[in-house]
Amino acid sequence: MFCKKCGSLLIPEKEESGKIKFVCRKCGTGSRSKDLKIKSVTPKKDKLFFIDKKESEDLPSVRAKCPKCGKMKAVYWIIQTRAADEAPTKFFKCVSCEHTWREYD
Repeated sequence: MFCKKCGSLLIPEKEESGKIKFVCRKCGTGSRSKDLKIKSVTPKKDKLFFIDKKESEDLPSVRAKCPKCGKMKAVYWIIQTRAADEAPTKFFKCVSCEHTWREYD
């Protein structure tokens, strides 16, 4: 998400109430969006991955067995989670139960 005022990238911040809002570091403008769903897929320090619900429909699909429900269709995306000289991580999301898992190449 980008700031409507200055066009800079909005950064997630946790409010005292525990809700997440997006704030522009350049001009301080804040924003909330119901279209974003926060997925924490790694238990490392404050690493959050954001998947836009609308964009997840446009992700490529693949025949992969969900470890939770056993269905054979998932969408996937690739993120470089480790050092640049290591293979990227492929994340999968079951289209039936929305369970998310990862694979290392």
